[in-house]
Amino acid sequence: MNLTIENILLIGSILLLISIFAGKTSYKFGVPTLLLFLAIGMLAGSDGIGGIRFDDPKLAQFIGIVSLNFILFSGGLDTNWTTVKPILWEGIALSTLGVLLTAISLGTFVWLVTDFTIYESLLLGSIVSSTDAAAVFSILRSKSLALKTNLRPTLELESGSNDPMAYVLTIAFLTLVIHQDQSFISIIPMFLQQMILGGIAGISFGMLSKFIINKIKLDFEGLYPVLVIALMFITFSASDFFGGNGFLAIYICAVYLGNQDLIHKKTILRMFDGLAWLMQIVLFLTLGLLVFPSQIVPYLGIGLLISLFLILIARPIAVFLSLMFFKMKLRRRFYISWVGLRGAVPIVFATYPLLAGIDKANMIFNIVFFISVTSILIQGTTLSIVAKWLNVGLPEKAKKMTATDLLLAENPKAEMKELLITSDCFAVDKKIVELGFPKNAIIAMIKRDDSYIIPNGLTKIESKDTLIVLADRPEIFDEVHKALKNP
Repeated sequence: MNLTIENILLIGSILLLISIFAGKTSYKFGVPTLLLFLAIGMLAGSDGIGGIRFDDPKLAQFIGIVSLNFILFSGGLDTNWTTVKPILWEGIALSTLGVLLTAISLGTFVWLVTDFTIYESLLLGSIVSSTDAAAVFSILRSKSLALKTNLRPTLELESGSNDPMAYVLTIAFLTLVIHQDQSFISIIPMFLQQMILGGIAGISFGMLSKFIINKIKLDFEGLYPVLVIALMFITFSASDFFGGNGFLAIYICAVYLGNQDLIHKKTILRMFDGLAWLMQIVLFLTLGLLVFPSQIVPYLGIGLLISLFLILIARPIAVFLSLMFFKMKLRRRFYISWVGLRGAVPIVFATYPLLAGIDKANMIFNIVFFISVTSILIQGTTLSIVAKWLNVGLPEKAKKMTATDLLLAENPKAEMKELLITSDCFAVDKKIVELGFPKNAIIAMIKRDDSYIIPNGLTKIESKDTLIVLADRPEIFDEVHKALKNP
C-alpha cells in the first residue's frame, strides 16, 4: 500500500490508536513501549501485514529531528536543577567522556571482527553511543520503581544530555569516512565549535525565551505552549545555523526554562508532556516502517555479537572510567552500566550514512536497528530486577515526587494556609511570576475585597489581598513567607 493524501490520516490515526493501547498493555507486562511501537511500524510496513511501502530515509530523518526536538525539550523542562546540581559533574562525565569511550571501544571491536575500516567502525560505535531516557523511565514507571540517593537524577541527566555528544561524533566520523584523506585531528575544531556554540546558544536563548514568555501578553492561555514551540525551533535552527549543536542548545534552554517561574507553566509542561509522547510514537512508528525485517536477517549473528559487547563490555568500561574520580558505591556504578538502553536516537542517526551514500550504509543501519531492539529486550525488561538485585531500588511509598510531578498533579498539595498581604510586603504590586515562589507551593486563590480571583503568572498582588496558598509540606511555608515579605 502506498501512502497518499487520501489514506494517510486514516492509517496514521489507526496506527496511533493501536500504539496507545499497546503502550497501556506494555506497562502491565513490563514490555518497553518503544519495542511495541517499533513492532507495530514493522508489521504495518512492506514486509508486514500492512503492506505500507515506505523507503524514504530523508523524510524519516526529518521526522526524527523534529521528534527529538520535542523529546529533548520536554526532558529538559522536567529536569529539576535542585536534584541535578549535586550530581552535575557525574552526569556531564557520563554524557561526554562516557559517550566517547563507548564509541571508541565498540568501534575498535567492530573493526576487529568485521571488514569495516576503522572510521566506518567508529562511525557505527558513535551512532549507538547514546542512551534513551524515554525507554528507560517508561520501564521504571511501569514497575513503580524508585531509586536510592541521586541515582535517578544521574540517569536522567545522562540520558537527556548525551544525544548531542553522539550526534557530533556521528557527523565527525561520517566526515572522515567520506573524506578519508583527512586526519582525526581535523575533526577536533568542529567538535569544540559544536559543543561550545551549542552551550552558549542554549543559555542565551533560554534567558531570551523567559523574557519573551513572561513579558508578552497573549489573549489566550493556549497560545503560550505554541509560543514555546516556536522558541524551541528557533533555538535549534539558529544554533545549527551558526555552527553550534542544536540538540545541546534546546536541552540547555529547556533545563533553564523548566527551573524558572513562567506564566502558565503548568499548561506549558502538560502540553509538552503530551507532545513528547506523540512524537515518540510517531518517531518509533516511522522508523519501524523504514526497516525491512528481511534485510536484517543476514546480520543477526554479527549484530548480536556487537550488541552483547556493547551491553557487557563497552558500556561498563565507559561508565567505570568516566566515574573513576567520583565517590560512588560500586553497586550504583554497576546499575548505571546496565541502564545503557539504546532506543530510537541511534536509528535516527543511522539515517545519516544512508543519505550520505557511503558503501556500507545499509549494513550499518540494519545492525544499529538490531542493536537497539536487542538492547531493549535484554536490558529494558530487566531494569527493575537488576535494581532490586543490586539493592538500589526503593519501595513506591518511599518515592519522593519532584517539583514537576507536584505541579502537574491535579491536587498535589496537602497543606493550606491563608496569608494576608500587608502594605509593607515585598509582594505588593508584583506579578506572581516575579516573586520567586517556591516550586513546591502554589497560590490557589486570592481573596480581594468580597471577591475571589483564580490567579495566573501575570496576576498582580495588591495590599490587603488574602492569598490561599497550598504546599506539599508545612516547612515550605517558611520559603513562602520569605518570597512574599523579603526584598
